[in-house]
Amino acid sequence: MSKLFSQTSNLKPLTTLIHLALADILVILLYFAAVLFIGFRSAKKTTNDETDFLLAGRSLTLPIFVMTLASTWYGGILGIGEFYYRYGISSWVIQGVPYYLFAALFATFLAKKIRATNLISIPDKLEQAYDKKTATLGAILTFILMTPAPYVLMLSVFLQMLFGWSLLVSMLVTAIVAVSYLYFGGFRSDVQTDILEFILMFIGFGIIVPFCFSHFGGMEFLQSHLPPLHREWFGGNSIQFIIVWFFIALWTLVDPAFHQRCYAAKNEKVAQKGIFVSIIFWLVFDMLTATAGLYARASITNIEQPMMAYPLLAEKILPPVAKGLFYVGMLATIMSTLNTLAFVSAQTLGRDILSRLGIRGWGLGKANLEPQTANQSIRWIKFGLIASFSFSVILALALPSVIEIWYTIGTIVIPGLLIPLVASYFERLKISARYAFLAMLFGWLTSFNWLLSKYIFLEGKNFPLELEPMYPGLFIAFTFWTIDKIRNKS
Repeated sequence: MSKLFSQTSNLKPLTTLIHLALADILVILLYFAAVLFIGFRSAKKTTNDETDFLLAGRSLTLPIFVMTLASTWYGGILGIGEFYYRYGISSWVIQGVPYYLFAALFATFLAKKIRATNLISIPDKLEQAYDKKTATLGAILTFILMTPAPYVLMLSVFLQMLFGWSLLVSMLVTAIVAVSYLYFGGFRSDVQTDILEFILMFIGFGIIVPFCFSHFGGMEFLQSHLPPLHREWFGGNSIQFIIVWFFIALWTLVDPAFHQRCYAAKNEKVAQKGIFVSIIFWLVFDMLTATAGLYARASITNIEQPMMAYPLLAEKILPPVAKGLFYVGMLATIMSTLNTLAFVSAQTLGRDILSRLGIRGWGLGKANLEPQTANQSIRWIKFGLIASFSFSVILALALPSVIEIWYTIGTIVIPGLLIPLVASYFERLKISARYAFLAMLFGWLTSFNWLLSKYIFLEGKNFPLELEPMYPGLFIAFTFWTIDKIRNKS
């Protein structure tokens, strides 16, 4: 999951706040051209071998692993600015620390195990550890979890802000730029464009921070202009509020992008070390985004929509070209996550759901493909790319709030996937296929119904017992896990 998201509806009036010089427009257009060039050039090296199309032949070296993983973790850049504008440095406590922690746990306990399996996807692992039924349900939940809808919406809205296009035109451009080369180049095109986007996201925020120091001054300016709570580690937030964000960060353990990159690593050592190195880069990038967000709050008061914190700061202090590079850095941050989610979503729909269910079409047969039918699997994945992106566009138009899309998906899916998936990698934790399926099914159903009950029975005011839906879902899943462990001991 990308670390943060933001409300993005009703942005059209804000396009008047963005002013691009011709040089800025050329910089942005050059970025899009570079992405398309790299994506299609990489596609020429991609073969119809399934492992090559889905995992770039398991060839990711340490530098490439780090750049592709680090860049895909920050899609919600508008929301990051909003959070720092609203809550100050406490945002790092709730949006940085939990993710470092769970990423480190992932690296320590899961990364090597995942790479050692030589599998391709999370549903593959679920089928290996349990059965086909559990794998199919896991694939459906993974597909929901990895919908690129929040990023389709965010990138489209950002293009609206920059160029004043309609949302429909912005989505069309998003589809052409973000999806076209994935159709032909698969994971290799995703990885190669991620390298460019990794560099550009650091350049973008690396540019604006020195301009902040030069324009406003150093720490003395922040000390004198930030509200007191913005300088406090907890920012006036309650312990319960902070704990909730730690639970949300559990997403890291079931994130298919993490698993995908571990499967694609050159070896187990690259998979583990790559995550630890990525944490360092996340920390550095967090320092850049935090600094820019604090300067936005200190220098611009009463922003009507705080998600505009970064763009308004750029409009205030950046000259042409520098401003274009900063906006390119923001675009690259969103695009890197959108590409990954679109591709994993397509793989999950085409390969892990349709073929696992034995649905025939486009010449595809059963899930366990023979080598000579691997190209048929790729055709299904390409179909999945079109279908999942179309679904994302419809979802984004129907629910034009990134926070709502993300919160709804994360809250109902994580409780179903977390315990059966993590347990599958450890013999002492693994449970029977029947109870793994029940834990997954009732974990997500409990959270889903808990979420619905707020609107059906409580008029949207509070959740039952004032508990977030994730908690009862996790409790039910853990209960099934416990029952099976006790049953096997008796």
